[in-house]
Amino acid sequence: MALLEYKCPNCDGAVNFDTGTQQMKCPFCDSEFDVEALKNLDDAIKCESDAIEWAGHADLEWEEGEQEGMRVYSCNTCAGEIITDESTAATSCPFCGNPVIMKGQLSGCIKPDLIIPFKLDKKAAKTALLNHLSGKKLLPKCFKSTKTLDEIKGLYVPFWVFDADIKGNMRYRGRTVRSWSDANFHYTETRHFNLIRQGDIAFDCIPVDASAKIASDMMESIEPFNINSAVAFKTAYLAGYMADKFDFCADHCIARANERIRATTEDTFRKTVTGYSAITPEYRGVYLNKNVVKYALLPVWTMSVTWKGQKYSFAMNGETGKFVGDLPTDWGKFWLYSAILTVALSVALILIAWGSM
Repeated sequence: MALLEYKCPNCDGAVNFDTGTQQMKCPFCDSEFDVEALKNLDDAIKCESDAIEWAGHADLEWEEGEQEGMRVYSCNTCAGEIITDESTAATSCPFCGNPVIMKGQLSGCIKPDLIIPFKLDKKAAKTALLNHLSGKKLLPKCFKSTKTLDEIKGLYVPFWVFDADIKGNMRYRGRTVRSWSDANFHYTETRHFNLIRQGDIAFDCIPVDASAKIASDMMESIEPFNINSAVAFKTAYLAGYMADKFDFCADHCIARANERIRATTEDTFRKTVTGYSAITPEYRGVYLNKNVVKYALLPVWTMSVTWKGQKYSFAMNGETGKFVGDLPTDWGKFWLYSAILTVALSVALILIAWGSM
């Protein structure tokens, strides 16, 4: 399997995509190059054989199924061996650190249509993590510093993005209740209404996570991505970052896209029905008029912290900076703070009692 590395024409160092300048930059001589200037290198990407060269041992043989999902590459710079899984499209050499792109993974029918380049760098991701942790008194001590991070990496996550024109047809039962009284009786008037809502909604670029490695709910939590800032895919944007190709095909992701479209359509129509004491949906029809699906790579910073044998993962939108992640509770701190609070309240109550005597 062949590797693609972008080399600086001035010093022959490996160049990366720089988020600040949105250019290709050499970290050794600080030379900068326009991404368009490297476009001709994309033309070198052609369909290649899927044959895999397995690293073996003279006296041992692979067990059945053990080789599945592995791919082995040789770094063009230091000749070090790079072992990845079958979905990795970009990474860095573990020996010399140079960014490398797996050409075969981006060939033919799996070449992305769009990519949103990283707008925020690793420093911004670390700052976002510290802001996320700030003020949380019950966090374990190891979460207070980025030094405890197991890993932090910029990853282009594969997504299928869906465009669709929707025709909605909804019917609701509305009810109003009015009460009043006179000298003799109490009256209640209940009125029922048949409410119909119809209309068209256009959805642009509904993203669905196509990677099996990252939780889809986490990816949806860091939305939205500004698809208007997406550009035509060029491999140069991958330099210096990791990237995966899709694990799930578009057909597999259609169900989730439909679910999101239906839920949004129903919620949008429901918000137009107001002024009633109670509203009951009776019929909900969502019909697809036109649909288009595109393959996109979207920028995500991922990081994790391990505490008591459990990994806590975080993610940040590499374009907007939106940050999410689950946090544990240090129950030792919880009970300590509870005891301190109990003592403080007890002292306060005693002082109040003495003051009233």
